[in-house]
Amino acid sequence: MRLMNVLPFSLTAILAAQTALTPAPQAKKPAEKAAPATVAAKVAPKATTLEAKFAKDTLSSVLDSVNASWFGQPYQNITAVQMEGSIRANVSASAINAKVAADTGGQVKGGAIKSGNANVNIKTTYFANGDFKTDFSGDLGNGIWTRVGNKGFLYSKELNAYTTRVDPGPAEAPLSYMGWFREVIIDIRKVYAESSAFNATLGKEESLGGETLQTLSFNAPTGAYDPKKREQNLSETLGFWKRGRMDLTFEKTSKLPRRLNYTNEANGIRTSFEFSYNKGKLQGIDISNHSKGFDGPGGMRISYDANGLMKSIAGELNSQQKKIAFDMSLNWTKDLKSSQISAFPPAGAKKMGGDEQETLMLVGVAGNVMDLQRAGWNIMAPKVSTNSPSK
Repeated sequence: MRLMNVLPFSLTAILAAQTALTPAPQAKKPAEKAAPATVAAKVAPKATTLEAKFAKDTLSSVLDSVNASWFGQPYQNITAVQMEGSIRANVSASAINAKVAADTGGQVKGGAIKSGNANVNIKTTYFANGDFKTDFSGDLGNGIWTRVGNKGFLYSKELNAYTTRVDPGPAEAPLSYMGWFREVIIDIRKVYAESSAFNATLGKEESLGGETLQTLSFNAPTGAYDPKKREQNLSETLGFWKRGRMDLTFEKTSKLPRRLNYTNEANGIRTSFEFSYNKGKLQGIDISNHSKGFDGPGGMRISYDANGLMKSIAGELNSQQKKIAFDMSLNWTKDLKSSQISAFPPAGAKKMGGDEQETLMLVGVAGNVMDLQRAGWNIMAPKVSTNSPSK
């Protein structure tokens, strides 16, 4: 898995972060009828071949502009990034009590006097070639996850156990982050512009502040929203952006995104983004979130150092008496070597098979998520299965 999909490109980045913490479907009121568990995806009407080709070619040009303006040259000789920060979730005591009352039809009054919180702290070093070491701690678990070359381990402090089964690094890894970001752009282009998964159409032109804007629409309908679904496979969480509908509005001269509307009916996601710039550099993203169970504003802010490199990324999503926030500092370097992050499991830790440890860790995480769900957060829990996709 590419580290921090929330970094490189907000078309997938912020959405990936959001869907990992996105509210799971909320149970309907007793009087309402639950939707069937499985509903076939709708079929989008096809655009003309010429229109679809032009829309996809135009998206490729927009992605090239994003790559050059948001990333590009400043990262040419950068081989590693050190990131440190936190992700925080909070739900107020009054929201917890309201949830108890709603779930019991008013028969039970909640007695919560403290807010419910979940905090995760992350300290990681990630190389463009795929080598990494991440220390994580907080309410959803503590441990170390690392790989250098084809060797590494995942250690859980709660289990005092580790597994050496880790995914190998990429066969043809980029040498610098300029190449790394370029590969992220290529991944997005393959899904939206080069595959047949999305039906692409041209939207309207409009004028704003003396600029001419154009909208492109990409649609790959999903199944219906299932209000009973409380968990999903990791692959569904990380790959959600490969389905749904995206309406992207860009400035025709600079070819830079100005507005993005994204919906994924099956995941209950409906979110809008407004992009702001300073001399071509992305400065901020204002978010209007209308996802199931989490309706409210949010935003993300990026700062840069004197060399044009991102030095901090912070953001939040807000709903009534609920909040998700993250704050990451970034330090880019061309001098660090992979050998400097080599690590070993703590002495006395038990070695486990990959499936065994993964299942036990997911059980622990799922238990914590269930506690949050009971407190009023409808966060999607990971599905516990020995056939879960590898990390």
